[in-house]
Order: sequence, then structure tokens, then C-alpha cells
Amino acid sequence: MATEQNAQARANGNGDPLEKDFSNQNNGYTNGANTYHMNDTNMDHDTALGRIRTAGSISISPELFEKIYLSPQNSVKGDLRKTFGNPTPVALLGFLLSLSPLSCDLMGWRGAGGNGAAGIGSYYFFGGLLMIVGGFLEFILGNTFPFVVFISFGAFWLTFAATLQPFYYAYGLYAPAGEPEAAGLGTVGFTASFGFFLVFMGVLCFIYLICSLRTNVVFVVIFFTLVIAFGLLSGAYWQLANAYGNGNDPATIALAGRLQKAAGAFTFVTALAGWWIFFAIMLAALDFPFQIPVGDLSTMIKGYSEKQKAKENMV
Repeated sequence: MATEQNAQARANGNGDPLEKDFSNQNNGYTNGANTYHMNDTNMDHDTALGRIRTAGSISISPELFEKIYLSPQNSVKGDLRKTFGNPTPVALLGFLLSLSPLSCDLMGWRGAGGNGAAGIGSYYFFGGLLMIVGGFLEFILGNTFPFVVFISFGAFWLTFAATLQPFYYAYGLYAPAGEPEAAGLGTVGFTASFGFFLVFMGVLCFIYLICSLRTNVVFVVIFFTLVIAFGLLSGAYWQLANAYGNGNDPATIALAGRLQKAAGAFTFVTALAGWWIFFAIMLAALDFPFQIPVGDLSTMIKGYSEKQKAKENMV
């Protein structure tokens, strides 16, 4: 029996069998190195049922966990990950269907422009709604990093949409007296002020970039390109502020346009990486015959608690 248990442990790679051990002639169930017997007269019904459920549970590798949840595997109370579906692709979908068309707008493809104002509906209902809902579901499952990332970007899309919405009077307040509200978009005050918001979104993404070094390569690419994109966008808005303050200087306006196109190119790379990881998660969720790699990093950089445990074992 010990030989059979060892074979099962080797097959799983982490010491836990993937399914119940029906080969035991004593009607026992194997879980790791322990054997539980159904005919134990000292065992009550609930305990026996609990042991059967434990033995029959399916464990997944840290690499697969990180791929489908975008976070290193952690220990949480309860079994909610087996009760609820994975919310990660929903939040990613909201992000991608907002950022992908915005990237094309920023680059001016096929005459697109207007700071992406045509996509304001998608910013509300894809970027804002889906990312915040997905973020709170990640919170319920105990996945802190994707929870914070999704909630913050959901708030970003709502903020961006509200800024473009005339109802909120974000740019109308800057419009010169007697001119329409839209004139506020072309003022020093609005463009310089909005540039600061983009700068600190870049700071936030830089923090996420450092944290993502424990997730996967695709996530690192996403945040790296976002850091650069937000820097370029803030530069574009500040150059517009300089131009408006100098009598609409054509050279400065042209520089702002080039910075905006460069930002669009980087966010387009962000979107491509996002579509890749979305596809990878969906394939993994359906246990597809083939999988695509995301460059797992969760086992490359050891966590602080793991290092502390290793030090304690060495003592």
C-alpha cells in the first residue's frame, strides 16, 4: 500500500492524489500519506464524509493557479474557488474592450480621434462595470492583487468617461465666458490639470509592475507598457497646455500629437498582451487540449514567507 501511495504522490507532483484510491481492498481512501477506512467504528458520519471529500478534491499546480487567477497561489479560508466561477476573464474583457478601441483612437487610425470620446459607453459599461464587478468577486475569493488592480482600473475608466461626459462639467468649468463648454478642452487649465491625473496613474502602474514580477511575463509586459503610455499621455497634455499658453503654437501642438500617437502604440501593445492572457485563461478554464504559455514567474521569485520558512527549517 505504501508503494501505491508513493506512486500516486509522484504522479501528482505535490503529494496529494488527484482522485480517490479505489484500489484499496479495505475500502480505504488515501490522502497524501494517510489512509482512512470507511469501516472504522469510531468514526461518525460527518467525519467520514469530510474525509471522502478531502480525498476526492482536485489540486492544481501553482503555475496553473497563477495563470487563471493572475496571482500567486495563496491560502484562504473556505472553498469558494470550487463554488464560484473564475471572475478574472470578465474583468479582463472589460479592460480590453475599452482599451483596444481607445488605442486605435489615440493613433488616429482611419481618421479616429476626439480623445476616444466615441467609446464613452464602453468605458462605463465594459471598463467600469465589468472591472469593478470582477474586482469584488476576486476580493470574495481572497485574491488581493487582481482585486486591487481591477478595482483601480475600473475606477479609472469611470473617471475617464465622466471627464468626457458634459454632464459632469469637468472641462466646461474651464471654458472662457461666452463660449461653449467644449472650448474648455482647449485651455491651459484643463490640459495641465488632467496631465497630473495621468502621471499618477503611471505611478500606480509602476507599483503594479514591480508586484507583477511574481505573476507572469505577460502581466509584466502589460504594466511596463502602461507605465510608458501614461507618461507619454501626460506629456501630450502638458505640451498642449504649453501650446495653448503660447498662442496655439503649431510646433508644440504637433509634438503633442506625436506623443499621443506613441502612447496609443504602447497601449495597443498592452491590449495585445491582454488578449493573449485572456485567451490563455479561457483555454485553461475549458481544459482545452492545448494551452498557450504566459511565462509563469510565481515560482521564479520566492515569497518572503517562503524564505522565512526555509530559514526556520535550516535552524
